Amino acid sequence: MDWNASTGLPRRVLLRVFAATALTAAPTFANAFSLLRGAGEFRRLRVYSGRTGEVLNAVYWADGEYIADVLNEINHFFRDWHNNEVHRIDARTLDIMAAAHKLLDTEEPFQLLSGYRSPQINGTQNFNRRGGASNPRHTIGQAADVRMRSRNVAQVALAAGACHMGGVGRYSKSNFTHIDCGPIRVWDA
Repeated sequence: MDWNASTGLPRRVLLRVFAATALTAAPTFANAFSLLRGAGEFRRLRVYSGRTGEVLNAVYWADGEYIADVLNEINHFFRDWHNNEVHRIDARTLDIMAAAHKLLDTEEPFQLLSGYRSPQINGTQNFNRRGGASNPRHTIGQAADVRMRSRNVAQVALAAGACHMGGVGRYSKSNFTHIDCGPIRVWDA
């Protein structure tokens, strides 16, 4: 395999990533399922964290393969910001987020409010008392709480729900949408 010395990535992966950035077609809700089943040449995650000030705009899947180095960056980005604990984020959650983002037809990134949440922090912050689950998927790297300035909670939830791949919670009073790769279910809080 021909490797690029400056990035440490195989040349064919770099070429796919560069080609992917040139694509601009936005799918419709009817295409949501195919987005998660290998349609297209790449999957991109656009997200920022108001808590850490970090921004991530990365292609994490290209031509049928997850890119390990990018997944490691995503794991770090989704870390528990309370104690900087890093955990592997389930790629299925990333896939739902990427597909929902495409369906929302915007360049604006998601704002990540909560990705991985360590069990210790989850217990000490009393997340249950505020309506959260006692054993949330956040503690196993399978969930994200997100929002967008240009889209409301219902719009983000509709896009994520159109993927038919996991749980979607609408937290309208707190202005965020919960997305996870667990069983398919929808709820309002």
